[in-house]
Amino acid sequence: MNKSHLLLLSALLATSACSPIPVDRLVHCGMTVKDVEAVVSEQESEDFPGMTLRSVAFVNTGGKPVKVKAMETSRIEVPGKLVWTFQPSSTPERLDWAIPVKRAFYHKRNFLGMNHSDYGGGIPMVILWTAEQNISVGLDEDRLRLVSIPVRRCGKKTSACIRQDFHKSIVLEPGDTLHAYNQFVLESPAGSDFFGPLRTFSQYMQKNHGWQPPVSPDDAYEPVWCAWGYERNFTVDEVIGTLPKVVELGFKWVDIDDGYQVCEGDWETNERITDDGMRRMTAAVHDAGLKAKIWWCPLAADPESRLATEHPEMLLVQHDGTHEKISWWDSWYLSPVNPYTQQYTHDLVDRFILDWGMDGFKLDGQHLNLCAPDYNPASGLEYPEESCERMPEFYAGLIGRATEDRPGAVVQLCPCGDAVNFFILPYINQAVASDPTSSRQIRQKRRAYAAMCPDLAYYADHVELSDGGLDFASQIGVGGVIGTKFTWPKPNPHAEQNGGSLLTDEKEALLRKWVPIYREKDLSRGEYLGELYDYGFDKPEAHVIRQGDAMYYSFYAPKWNGEPIVLRGLEARSYTVTEYTADEPVSYEVQGPDPVINPVFTANYLIEVK
Repeated sequence: MNKSHLLLLSALLATSACSPIPVDRLVHCGMTVKDVEAVVSEQESEDFPGMTLRSVAFVNTGGKPVKVKAMETSRIEVPGKLVWTFQPSSTPERLDWAIPVKRAFYHKRNFLGMNHSDYGGGIPMVILWTAEQNISVGLDEDRLRLVSIPVRRCGKKTSACIRQDFHKSIVLEPGDTLHAYNQFVLESPAGSDFFGPLRTFSQYMQKNHGWQPPVSPDDAYEPVWCAWGYERNFTVDEVIGTLPKVVELGFKWVDIDDGYQVCEGDWETNERITDDGMRRMTAAVHDAGLKAKIWWCPLAADPESRLATEHPEMLLVQHDGTHEKISWWDSWYLSPVNPYTQQYTHDLVDRFILDWGMDGFKLDGQHLNLCAPDYNPASGLEYPEESCERMPEFYAGLIGRATEDRPGAVVQLCPCGDAVNFFILPYINQAVASDPTSSRQIRQKRRAYAAMCPDLAYYADHVELSDGGLDFASQIGVGGVIGTKFTWPKPNPHAEQNGGSLLTDEKEALLRKWVPIYREKDLSRGEYLGELYDYGFDKPEAHVIRQGDAMYYSFYAPKWNGEPIVLRGLEARSYTVTEYTADEPVSYEVQGPDPVINPVFTANYLIEVK
């Protein structure tokens, strides 16, 4: 590795705009702790070029005790006026995962623990890149650790490091040693963005920590109609009455959404739905040749629920003795690794699948990404942070029980707005754009999931959440599974969103156009080639999928007025380019490799190259 991108222990950041900071340091009251020696071990990875594995410890070499508030390790630094950064942590703002670091950008904490009562977790690495340089820093651990990876811009330099803050100051007696978590620094080829480092991190975790990316069943790639258009007061007859139109338009999944339950925690059917009504719904779904998913927010129990009242042993207890609140649902957390919680969850899986006839789950809620440390003695933990570190066990048990009850069951996780907890990924088989705030987020998240888990189906969420509510090009062009939540022939009178989500003639015409395109091209099962274009610096934004003997390019920009675009990844031969999503598809010939095209388009340009 080029050591010019790492600062030695005694080196200082060489910019007058920043305070001098060593690469590895202990901190108390914002100042570097003195009389402490950093012991650093670095090893170049033989299997992953550019990756340096780092082990850092701090030894009190002085004669007096020292107080430590935090430690910062493995600081990286990138110069440049424009730096892009991938920062996959979770906050209520539901920010983009990849953003440009502009001059006004100062500091983002990127804490991997809870940043709000029900937002936390993420991917344990940060990536900084320019057109000339790409460098990452992250954790080399087999589970999520509660550290921050802050990004800071000072003057013309952007830096990131691993920072661990201590709830109470740690006292290092003379001769004591404090160990940081294992970590890495990764230098990737110039011209790459976050796709390459994420792919390398995934492969490293597979080889060295036994982390296994999921492989989705075929059913996870089928298009989805969600009953959420009818909202929480939906009726059994509304769902059944919509099925003929669902079949006619080519959808294969029916997601039965929020509103069937007594309350969060008490997952029996309410008086409006009833158990018989639920079974009647799933029978009608199956008779129509469709499959049924049920919406569920596990790990949540309303304070007034029978579950919370009768089984306090399941509830997560915080350090001050209170219950952790899930603000979105006005609920309390159940501790994910509490044995009572896990057994209760498995019993619910049996009810949903074996009794009600469900074929899969839509697990929903930002709280599902992480929880706070658990101090409940009934959870039987050795230390409170085990609830965070071992949270993937909850999902392992859930998907294990689901696929035991129904082989091939689809388990979708929607950690609404969160950057997905990396260590949960092996235990789901359908990712989701998770309440995207823009079409850009739909495309960006697809790129990240494809890097980490190439064989994981990616549901692009309801198209109604895309720009304008109808941006099928951003769903299909990047290989997302399409979905919608229309109502038909009339909306629920109590529905409040999207004007009742009624299937208009305009929307039906678009569905009749895009659903056949989705099914014919089958891009969601293709090979996403994220290394061909740089997300930050190549214009327009580009995504490429190889499917069968064709390459599918999708380009996105508000307007593109014929400036040249290079089609990368082609061999030295002739190709036919077809604008396959145009109402009247146009074809033309190009000669590879690296042919140049000059399209004029608004919003998107999708082509098939054979």
